[in-house]
Amino acid sequence: MKKLLLKSLYALAALRYPTIKKKYLLYFIRDNYYCKLVQTKFVLKDYVEKKPYKVIQYRGEFDQELRYVLPFAYWHHLNGTLEKTISASNTKEFYFFSPNHEERYKERIWTESYDHYDVPNMTHSNSYSFQKWAQVPFREHYKNDLFVYDKPILLIANKYNREWDQPPINFLGIAELERIIHLCRDKFQIVYNRPLPTQIVQDNSETLDLGEHAWLRENHPEVIQMNDLYRQQYPEKVTSYNHLQLMVYANAQRFISMHGGTAALASCFGGSNIILSNPNWGMEHAFNEYENLFPKLSGAQILHAREKPEIFQFIEKEWLK
Repeated sequence: MKKLLLKSLYALAALRYPTIKKKYLLYFIRDNYYCKLVQTKFVLKDYVEKKPYKVIQYRGEFDQELRYVLPFAYWHHLNGTLEKTISASNTKEFYFFSPNHEERYKERIWTESYDHYDVPNMTHSNSYSFQKWAQVPFREHYKNDLFVYDKPILLIANKYNREWDQPPINFLGIAELERIIHLCRDKFQIVYNRPLPTQIVQDNSETLDLGEHAWLRENHPEVIQMNDLYRQQYPEKVTSYNHLQLMVYANAQRFISMHGGTAALASCFGGSNIILSNPNWGMEHAFNEYENLFPKLSGAQILHAREKPEIFQFIEKEWLK
């Protein structure tokens, strides 16, 4: 029955979007339709009974957890129907609203989301439903007096790892970091964030060595590194690297982030976020998600840089004018 239904939904997607030439994109739309259809099973529980029952369990990619799972869980919290959440290690601060959060998984499995139909919007699509989706108020919850500086925070959320089984695609090298620092250091307190593999739960993306941490300490000590903040430790106020990220991000006004989880996280705190995302890779471009989804995570201004030179154009036009 499920297979027949999925075939029917694929046919519906093909009829509705006849101009889509890359047929594999229709599978994402089909799955999005199916996710919505699954939710009809819970109409009475969600809208009539409204008692705690929902157990939300996830161990897939961090990116999708931020985009789909957490807003779904927060909606159930607001609705009074959330019973429990289950996720990876060091995620309890992300689920601060959950009455019972379990950190069950030591690693993430990126393929899990392909069969995770019980969360609406669980796949890339051009037909998102925000009926059971609510912004998680991370900034309001984690804004603090601990990480406050003389200048507003510009947070650079970099990454340097394999993507789609390819060498790094979306990242800032040392040359780009040098230029950003020279452009922005007089106006902003720059905080640099690229977690070490031991500091966050990994999925299938191998983290590589860029060598920028030592370079920054030697050449730009004015740049605050998140790794150094974490080593300083605030045992009474910061419980994990993820908790530290939430607290510093909540105080930031500007972000530069990379395609994937770094972009999604930086989009959850308002302000202005420049996202470097190569249009030749990823489904975000095909479905225009930097306009129809990412701004909804917090109301942030999303500036999509398709190539590295566009980052500097956005900085000069939007932030330094």
